[in-house]
Amino acid sequence: MAEYSYTVLFEPAEEGGFVVTCPALPGLVTEGDTIEEARAMAEDAIRGYIESVRKDHLPVPSDKVPVKEEIHVLIPEPA
Repeated sequence: MAEYSYTVLFEPAEEGGFVVTCPALPGLVTEGDTIEEARAMAEDAIRGYIESVRKDHLPVPSDKVPVKEEIHVLIPEPA
């Protein structure tokens, strides 16, 4: 059995809960009402994604760790 590890992003949804994406797996989006549910849904979605690419005899994507950085921008106030 192979084990895969991916970076996922949890973003608060406007209607509540969390939307989950995985930068390494294009098109993978899922959600959950709680962080725990969102995490479980992400695991299930990743499992399904990998099974799908393997079934199509495509390579399983490797994780791409996003770089997170804050950029501060100063903008002059209008006169």
